[in-house]
Amino acid sequence: MIKQCIFIINYNPLYEILNEIKDNLSFNVENYVSESDFMENSSFDLKNSLIISKSKKQLLSDKKLDDKNFLDLSLFPIPLNKLVELINIQLIKLKFKYQSKINIKGYELNLNSKFVSKGDLNLKLTEKEIEIILYLNETKTKNDVADLQKNIWGYSEDMETHTVETHIYRLRKKISNKFNDENFIVSRQNAYFIG
Repeated sequence: MIKQCIFIINYNPLYEILNEIKDNLSFNVENYVSESDFMENSSFDLKNSLIISKSKKQLLSDKKLDDKNFLDLSLFPIPLNKLVELINIQLIKLKFKYQSKINIKGYELNLNSKFVSKGDLNLKLTEKEIEIILYLNETKTKNDVADLQKNIWGYSEDMETHTVETHIYRLRKKISNKFNDENFIVSRQNAYFIG
């Protein structure tokens, strides 16, 4: 699953503090020197991230972000442990909101309950099946077996295994049996993608 991220814009002392303790944090920390730097270079899922910036208004209009994506700078200075706690609470709220309902190709994926639904039909998924669907949906490209081995299972690209093919075969079969949909995950030229 993609790790949540904190974007810090034009607030280098805070970035340095969080970067020092990054191994103990449950989120990534990215630093940007200005709003324009952030606009040009940020590539994380902004719906599921938190931004610390003094120019909230411009970023809200330009990136079409939710007000919940921003941490109020008027709270500073506060003790570091309180700051990390506040950041984690905000990220949990964003994650829960983000996970409650994700629409993918006419299906509703609920990561909290681990169900995929279409109309009145529901199908229970495993954690790995959800990871596969999310990864294929987020990358928006054809992903070959080596790419999925590396990014979903953490295996070496040259490792000889049929784990990917087996999982995708079973997932496609479950979706086909429940929803009569043979084209949710498409396979072409040894690559997979959401059709």
